[in-house]
Amino acid sequence: MRPVRFVALGDSLTEGVGDFTEDGPRGWAALLAPSLGAGTEFTNLAVSGAQTRDVLERQTPAALALRPDLVAVVVGVNDTLRHTFDIHAVAARLDQVYAACAREGATLLTACLPDPGAMLGLPSALAAPLARRQRAVNAVVHALSERYGAVHLDASDGGWIADRALWSADRLHPGERGHRRLAARFHALLTDAGHATGHSPSLEPEFPAPTRTASLLWLATAGTAWVARRCRDLLPQLLRLALDELRHSARGTGADLDLAASAAVAAALAALPERRPARTPAGAHALTGLPPRAVLPGSGPLDLEVGIS
Repeated sequence: MRPVRFVALGDSLTEGVGDFTEDGPRGWAALLAPSLGAGTEFTNLAVSGAQTRDVLERQTPAALALRPDLVAVVVGVNDTLRHTFDIHAVAARLDQVYAACAREGATLLTACLPDPGAMLGLPSALAAPLARRQRAVNAVVHALSERYGAVHLDASDGGWIADRALWSADRLHPGERGHRRLAARFHALLTDAGHATGHSPSLEPEFPAPTRTASLLWLATAGTAWVARRCRDLLPQLLRLALDELRHSARGTGADLDLAASAAVAAALAALPERRPARTPAGAHALTGLPPRAVLPGSGPLDLEVGIS
């Protein structure tokens, strides 16, 4: 039996930002790979800053050329942080990526993620638009994961988000402990689905946590540069969205945003081409132990601003 070929696609989370070793970023996917079975062949194609377009146009062709057995596709946060965000485009791109992997017989590994506004602790008027966007992406990922029978992890909420020991200094990427937590949860899902035969990745860190001085130095250099790039791209629009948020709140018409949001996500999913559905693998459940859902996690309606350029 040949070794499992595992290819990881995505952005900085899967590249391994926050889990730095002497050889550079490592991350949850690299921690997971040895636990899939003896001789697993692992290739990480994730690139910091990648959006769904990058995964579709650059990473997916490279991945399929490797004839993978397992493909991790964890992406979408960077789309929410751009003024060009369009849930219809995100849904269409992810559907194409998932379909291409499924056609080659690869098992998909997917995840929903926390919204960046909450992680950064932004004021509610600024955080709400980002939360709406990430919830929209998560709703699409939930639906498409079910459609293609992906092994799906809901990491969008739960106690792990509030545990600061699991997160790096930038408050957006997991630290080593957080990456290990993700790797262990993915391993549990893959074991239940019959795709992992090795021992679970250790939850104990291999390296000491960065000192406060080192964390502050990172924030003052790489972290500041990251914020500056995002601000140039997103901040003007985000301020407009925040003003719109405040106006709706003052008029008591916030439900209008919710209704428009639900319609936008439903339309984005309805516009996708029909494909043969895949069977959801056994053991595909959320980080919280709940089954995968094709709707927004939480009790309220989906929030997504629409019609704002």
